[in-house]
Amino acid sequence: MVKPFPSPIKFAKLLGPSFIILALGLGSGEVILWPFLVSKYGLGIAWGALLGITFQYFMNMEIERYSLIKGESVFVGMNKKFKIAAYWFIFSTFIGFGIPGIIAASAKVFSHLFGFADHKFIAMSFLAVIGIVLSSGKTVYGMMEKITKTILLIGTPFVFILSLMLASATDWTALAKGLIGIGESMSSNPQGYFLFPVGIVLATFLAAFAYAGAGGNLNLTQSIYVKEKGYGMGKYSQRMSSLFRHHKSQEIKLEGEKCDYSKKSISNFKKWWKLVSYEHLIVFWFIGLLTMSFLMLLSYSTAFNKVNAQSADISFVITESLQIGKAISPIFGTIFLIAVIIMLFQTQLGVLDSTSRIMAENFALKKMQHNKKHKINLSKIYYSFLWAQIIFGIILFSFNFKEPLTLIVIGAVINAIAMFVHLGLVNWMNFKVLPKSVQAPIWRKIILILIFIFFGIFSIVTLINQFGKLF
Repeated sequence: MVKPFPSPIKFAKLLGPSFIILALGLGSGEVILWPFLVSKYGLGIAWGALLGITFQYFMNMEIERYSLIKGESVFVGMNKKFKIAAYWFIFSTFIGFGIPGIIAASAKVFSHLFGFADHKFIAMSFLAVIGIVLSSGKTVYGMMEKITKTILLIGTPFVFILSLMLASATDWTALAKGLIGIGESMSSNPQGYFLFPVGIVLATFLAAFAYAGAGGNLNLTQSIYVKEKGYGMGKYSQRMSSLFRHHKSQEIKLEGEKCDYSKKSISNFKKWWKLVSYEHLIVFWFIGLLTMSFLMLLSYSTAFNKVNAQSADISFVITESLQIGKAISPIFGTIFLIAVIIMLFQTQLGVLDSTSRIMAENFALKKMQHNKKHKINLSKIYYSFLWAQIIFGIILFSFNFKEPLTLIVIGAVINAIAMFVHLGLVNWMNFKVLPKSVQAPIWRKIILILIFIFFGIFSIVTLINQFGKLF
């Protein structure tokens, strides 16, 4: 049945999904990878964080465009256009995010703070706790939205205050220069550098670039959350959150309703588009960039030239806390570590929930397609993928694959390739499926093509570089 495009709601009621998508990348790129790179190479690489989150802003908006207009997730649309899409998203999501680097980082910081010799069993316990929380039967989206808003709105000012107390005028100047790619001189780069310092590991930089925001298939969850909140044509859609919590087979409808594309509907879409664009720009891009900048600045002020240049772990976080403690008070150093532990734990919880939703929805799409039935136990599918990821992580830890940075970088490189794939699929689908009146303007299409080419070339160069070291 053809339906009119709904009238827009107030801007204040829009706030929510962008907090979730931002927080999903908080524990990997913002807290770990960019500060790690800054601790080794200074602030000259800050441009990568700016460019990375700007790329993701444009990518995410095209994902939102589809769901606003179609009232369904992009997975539904891609399953219609590409037969193997669902299988690809299940595989790439599991491989990319089943590697438990984020929770390993949380457990390692926790172990240091409370004096445990090894973080492996702490990490296993944390995964089990997350599994229990997500299996409790309560609606997770509302909880996640409240937690992430609280952490971002408290955590970002806390880091900002620390940066103001610890950063000198020279440090702030270095950040400003770094955002345009100018790096200062140091032992490995005595003349300074532009964009890339000598000795930087491309895989680590690509990992940080991919996680400047959410990363991998997690960007596609913006589509799910837009639909869950009932934005645009999602107003007519079935809410998936409740279906994930019911343990019986139920009739589900994943497809959205058709829009009438009248002048009034097109006008309403444009109003919606303006609102969601501002919301994502303010929450995802601005707060995200602000958070990354402050965390990089804090790392620069406290850990640059104070950590082993050859180190490839997250010891810089410990160095940061010690320097904060010396400069202000030991209690601030402790609070900083506690904040890091919470942010990383919360990120892993959100990642496992989102990835399980992604895989469950794609599995359901194929099951409905093959069986021609609409009654599916979506909750059972969701929990199966959730605990499969948790068990996979525990197995990796049991074989001593536990170094946080290594795990995060491996997962992020895989997710950078996944981003290259879904960027191409989503934008090709939007071009083919959506009427021209609601498609992206030509300047946006050019930007998206350039982003697609960038990720493709960068991913290929990184893979060649890594394989070259192996052979």
